[in-house]
Amino acid sequence: MTAFDAQITQTGGALIGPWRRPRQMLQAQTYDAHASIHDDATAQKLGFKGGTIEGPTHFSQFAPICERQWGRAWFERGCLSVHYRSVCYEGEEVQATLLASSTEQPDCQVQMLKRDGTEVLRGTASIVESPTALDLRLRELKPLADPVILRDVKVAQTSKRQSVRMAFDQNMGDLYPFTLRQKLAVITESSQYYSTADNPWGKPIIPMEMLSVLFQYRSKDDPLPAKGPAVGLFADQEIRLVKGPLFVDEEYEVEREVVALSGSRRTESAWVKTRVFDQAGTLVATMLLNMATLKDSYAPYEEEYRRLYGVGR
Repeated sequence: MTAFDAQITQTGGALIGPWRRPRQMLQAQTYDAHASIHDDATAQKLGFKGGTIEGPTHFSQFAPICERQWGRAWFERGCLSVHYRSVCYEGEEVQATLLASSTEQPDCQVQMLKRDGTEVLRGTASIVESPTALDLRLRELKPLADPVILRDVKVAQTSKRQSVRMAFDQNMGDLYPFTLRQKLAVITESSQYYSTADNPWGKPIIPMEMLSVLFQYRSKDDPLPAKGPAVGLFADQEIRLVKGPLFVDEEYEVEREVVALSGSRRTESAWVKTRVFDQAGTLVATMLLNMATLKDSYAPYEEEYRRLYGVGR
């Protein structure tokens, strides 16, 4: 029994999934009491064409090709580690590709492209503990200089543990104003594994893209001391199953740690590692997320920069 019916093409060492049009479900997302990058008007003010597709939405398109590569093991200890290269808008078609691994290189290179060749993301997929795309990226980061938005955020800062759960008809709050059932109605790669107990584990499992939602569900209950309101976007993301899969309507506990701070001309970034535990206290999954906050979205940025550092940036 296979989990997906997607038509996968094998060309040489590459597994190529079908073209899909991801759906935008975050138009009504709010945080810091304002709209997000997924809202058309907010995104356009910041120079984007419109509301963007949330990055982990793309993870679903890799599930069929990763299952083809690794079988059941993908759902139990799969890892996707990617750098988001460009935004995607609703209506645009994208395609996922995986380059087969070898004994010498146990991780696979992954990539997603638009019809016009624009790269949406690139990174690695694997089922073993090996250096991931984001492991390598973290080693090359330039440390955050002259922080404004993140000036009170420190590396090694940790959150309190929070309990989280995802039921089929549970609205996931201001950050994710939809339910799992609503997501499954439009997910790019549907599977009976997600909606029924007809799978090797005997319980519906949570799709990898929705693990991002589950892990972030209560993050605003214990937020980082970042300045705001400001608008952020996911720039890098890694989800690793350690003892998966994770199941619908089961309770887990999450804790977060800031593992790095970095910056670019346009952004200040906090890299946060989320660790997820089952009710027995066993580590079952982790997520590394680079939330990049746009400097131009924080109204007093220039004024505060001058006050802190004595000059304009």
